[in-house]
Amino acid sequence: MSDLIDSPIEGENAPEFSVSEISGALKRTIEGAFGRVRVRGEVGRVMLARSGHLYFDVKDDRSVIAAVSWKGQVSRLSMMPEEGMEVVVTGKLTTFGSQSKYQINVDDVTVAGEGALMAMLEKRKKQLAAEGLFAPERKKPLPYLPEIIGVVTSPSGAVIRDILHRLRDRFPRKVLIWPVAVQGEQCASQVARAISGFNALTPGGAMPRPDLLIVARGGGSIEDLWGFNEEIVARAAAASDIPLISAVGHETDTTLIDFVSDRRAPTPTAAAEMAVPVRLDLLGWTDEQGARLTRALSEGVSRRGQRLRDLARALPRPDTLLQTPAQRLDNASEALPRALQAGVQQRRVKLSETSGSLRASALKRMIDTKRQALGRRADRLSPVALTREIARRKDKLEVTGGRLEDLFRRRIETQKEKLAGLERLRITLGYKATLERGYAVVRGDGDLVTSTKAARKASEIEIEFADGTFKLGAKPAAKKAPKPNPSPTQGSLF
Repeated sequence: MSDLIDSPIEGENAPEFSVSEISGALKRTIEGAFGRVRVRGEVGRVMLARSGHLYFDVKDDRSVIAAVSWKGQVSRLSMMPEEGMEVVVTGKLTTFGSQSKYQINVDDVTVAGEGALMAMLEKRKKQLAAEGLFAPERKKPLPYLPEIIGVVTSPSGAVIRDILHRLRDRFPRKVLIWPVAVQGEQCASQVARAISGFNALTPGGAMPRPDLLIVARGGGSIEDLWGFNEEIVARAAAASDIPLISAVGHETDTTLIDFVSDRRAPTPTAAAEMAVPVRLDLLGWTDEQGARLTRALSEGVSRRGQRLRDLARALPRPDTLLQTPAQRLDNASEALPRALQAGVQQRRVKLSETSGSLRASALKRMIDTKRQALGRRADRLSPVALTREIARRKDKLEVTGGRLEDLFRRRIETQKEKLAGLERLRITLGYKATLERGYAVVRGDGDLVTSTKAARKASEIEIEFADGTFKLGAKPAAKKAPKPNPSPTQGSLF
């Protein structure tokens, strides 16, 4: 651009340049003079365009510089700038000729200092807490003895070796490792995909689904652990259907995933201890419970045996139970021959008395009479006659039953009508109906009042109308008028 300005044509005015020439010269000058720069400032306006390009401002107390990250650069940023955040942006200074302004093309954004990181962390923590992701009722219980444990960590670090060694010492289990970057730009996205990937596995499939997840990494600075403070990781952990233990950093290190996980372990080794019980302790506890069960059974049998013996002492001896029945049997056996002889003698006498009145001729006449009567009856009870008699009686029974049914029905209807008439008569003759016609019932001290004399004597009057009762207070008794004394001077007319 300096060549264009310093080479005027003699005898003429300053040279003329097109707008594009001036804009291009300025662009080349700025990009050549500054090249790649790092700028520290506060993030102002932030806008993510539909095209995927990111536009934001970097400012201090006196100036503002526009910044832009193209779509391909946005995906590689270690963190997304947020308004109010103090950052250090790295990129190349350039110009935007269409609007006559200069800007910085940013390809890296980092937080300026630990204080800014902590401020951003507190802001995210409040946001997630307000959504209820830290609520205790959301946390799922850990399985007592998981069959398969999924571990999300770096496969080359010491963390996975510590976890496997601790699991092998306590209770060997099947372990699935999902390798991820535990720091850097790719950490957050890979950890979130690993958690979602384990949850997407089908139980009992070719690749079995874990019963428990452990997200682990060793200690480090806040910048090293920042991937576990990203919102995408916290939301993936909160959405996990599989119980999750976070073991990120040492005991004093705290990240967002610790708040949303179902259990936080101070170290990866402690996470392995939370995941499974000690096998030897479990075997010892099982043996102890078996021994207690055996002792309890033995003691129960012993107590019941002693109880049975105690009850047996209160029962009578078997020989005493049979003594009285044996004596009754002896007495009965002694009296039996005499009773048999007496019974036979009595029956012999009765037989003699009965046989004395029996003669062969009388028996023959009785048999002939019975035989003739039986023949006449057999003639009357032939199959055809029996069939006709049965049919006749059946018809008679049906007719009788129908008549009885009609009779009962008519009697019931008659009684219903009679009862309805009596009810109507009761209502008509009752005093309630009379009250409906405008009359009233007067009671004095609870008794029916039918005269003024009874009304004067009552201390309280109650009047019943059709729609309710009305009470009157006590009235003083009327004074009797004194009887006039006959004049002593006036005699009787009679």
